[in-house]
Amino acid sequence: MKGCRGIENPAFVASSPDSPRRLCPSPSSVEVSVLSTNPLREGSQPQEPQEPQKSPEPPLSSVTPPGSQERSGPESLSEYEEGPCGWGNFQPQCLQCCNTPQGFLFHYCLLALTQGMVVNGLVNISISTIEKRYELKSSLTGLISSSYDIAFCLLSLFVSFIGERGHKPRWLAFASFMLGLGALVYSLPKFFSGKYQFGSLFEDTCLTAKNKTTCTASSSSLFYYLYVFILGQLLLGTGGTPLYTLGTAFIDDSVPTHKSSLYIGIGYSMSILGPAIGYVLGGQLLTMYIDADLGQSIDITEDDPRWLGAWWIGFLMSWLFAWSLIIPFSCFPKHLPGTAEIQDGKTSQIHQSNSLQHTDGNFGQSFKDFPAALKSLMRNTVFMCLVLSTCSEALVTTGFATFLPKFIENQFGLSSSSAATLAGTVLIPGAALGQILGGILVSKFKMTCKNIMKFALLMSITALTLTFVFVYANCENEPFAGVSESYNGTGELGNLIAPCNANCNCLRSYYYPICGGNGIQYFSPCYAGCTNSVSKRHPKVYYNCSCIERKTEVTPTPSSFSFEAQAGKCSSQCKNLPVFLGIFFAAIVFTFMAGTPITVSILRCVNQKQRSLALGIQCVLLRLLGTIPGPIIFGITIDSTCILWDINECGIKGACWIYNNIKMAYMLVAISVTCKITTIFFNGLAVFLYKPPPLGTDVPYQNQDSVVTAVSLECDLSKAGNDG
Repeated sequence: MKGCRGIENPAFVASSPDSPRRLCPSPSSVEVSVLSTNPLREGSQPQEPQEPQKSPEPPLSSVTPPGSQERSGPESLSEYEEGPCGWGNFQPQCLQCCNTPQGFLFHYCLLALTQGMVVNGLVNISISTIEKRYELKSSLTGLISSSYDIAFCLLSLFVSFIGERGHKPRWLAFASFMLGLGALVYSLPKFFSGKYQFGSLFEDTCLTAKNKTTCTASSSSLFYYLYVFILGQLLLGTGGTPLYTLGTAFIDDSVPTHKSSLYIGIGYSMSILGPAIGYVLGGQLLTMYIDADLGQSIDITEDDPRWLGAWWIGFLMSWLFAWSLIIPFSCFPKHLPGTAEIQDGKTSQIHQSNSLQHTDGNFGQSFKDFPAALKSLMRNTVFMCLVLSTCSEALVTTGFATFLPKFIENQFGLSSSSAATLAGTVLIPGAALGQILGGILVSKFKMTCKNIMKFALLMSITALTLTFVFVYANCENEPFAGVSESYNGTGELGNLIAPCNANCNCLRSYYYPICGGNGIQYFSPCYAGCTNSVSKRHPKVYYNCSCIERKTEVTPTPSSFSFEAQAGKCSSQCKNLPVFLGIFFAAIVFTFMAGTPITVSILRCVNQKQRSLALGIQCVLLRLLGTIPGPIIFGITIDSTCILWDINECGIKGACWIYNNIKMAYMLVAISVTCKITTIFFNGLAVFLYKPPPLGTDVPYQNQDSVVTAVSLECDLSKAGNDG
């Protein structure tokens, strides 16, 4: 072997336009590269080396081993551009204390909090006010809500692919800018639509002289503000895209493997607490009059149906807060100090599959690689199983987030505000606690990728068993005049009109339930035939109701304590509410305890260079198969249990007023169990299909492509030798 030139190891050579992507070395050189990366092959006998041709190449000793600090090619430690915190040459010492994973996580949590507060809090709580102020149908406000998901789906894949090699903190600065801009645009209709004119008070009692309303189709110029709201939501969706793809990948880059789940869990829990803050803040702001900025006195109160709250103030606050985060995110370096050392100490847990190999170290640098990268991830069976499991889980969780208040309201006879408060008390803390607990347990026990998936599977099975609480919680409907009870023996079931209220000219589109002294609920004071009321008492009380049996005529006075009916629903006889809330809270905790582990599993089972794109694919499918159809499926299912619809003067069906409680409970159990079983199936399939790297093969993240290259070359050359 005298005079033999050094062997060039293709596993550690960067491909470039001047050199082919796959080099063709001798079999002996392939053996060297494999032995340097796979200790399991140490017992194999090397082939007899052939006499190589002379070439002015560096000697064999110039090839550095994978674990060395001196690497050649694109996977060298110089790839991690660590640096101080600052802008250009301006790097004040006071900022360096934030140049840590903890400092970045703090600002990431603030941005996630802001995003959740605006998108899932303020937008949702302001929808009904916007409907009334700008005369929009519910279907159109539904379009406003879904515009965020539309923007997210359109941009997620491209942003995650392009941003993977880019400056991730600056992408989050861009996200802060877009979230702030979206919140600002969303509030603009308030300042261009003029002063709110609330009109005259609607009389809710029985007045025989009252004229019937006619069916008129009216159009208003306020309708065009719909497009401003949609634009605001599209901008918010643009800003939310980098947050859960590039931001999550950056956190995973900057901390050791066993701490990643804890950091991600904390970040995700903040995005869950955001809506809670949005609901509380928005609820308080709605107690202020919509034109509070004009400083004019008004003669209506919150109890008046014409009242509209100051929905726009929260969006202006969010605009300022989001833009204040642009500065800190823009000062972070491309990689935090110590990232290279952390990456060098990590061991690859990528799912092993022949279909996932790439032999080009520069793969992903060009946008032309996007289709191939997308195809590679879609062929990763473990990754796709994990994504599909999150989709089915997202479908049921978003469905409950939307309709749990309605379920509690109808099952237990509570007001809308009380039901919403209880639902928020269960959902928000339970989800946040689950995210954090899942991250802590995975971090504490330093679980491998396969054990993390097993842990998520166990949590999903536990949540499935708790889902059957809906069967226990079902309650019979309370007596309702015209629906389940007759009007003192007159009238027909299913018809709200009876001889006692036939001359009252009542509107079926005005649902204002009252509870009679006889324990029967009525659709409105008008349908109960009430002619007098005292509004100074709370709740409001009604007298002289022709549809409620009474012995004497009552003359109402403010100090009188006797009445025939009072505003609000009758008290429910169902006493299962505390038990239901407790068990459902536990189900939410266990459901979200699987959330962070699944995200970490996705980051582990794919190539390091494709983590952001993998999260982008997950976010897109999560919305297309989960969060978008979830409320739709739940809404259709719940509507199928309706027994009394709102039908206006034009004969158009509107909202449902009364539901069959028993049927609703069983239908929700059916959806929940179906989704949970789907989640468990795909989780279990991911555990079964996952193939970790061979035992004893401690491959750092930086050398994932190198190992694949060497093994791929060996297989190709062996095949060529056999063919020869």
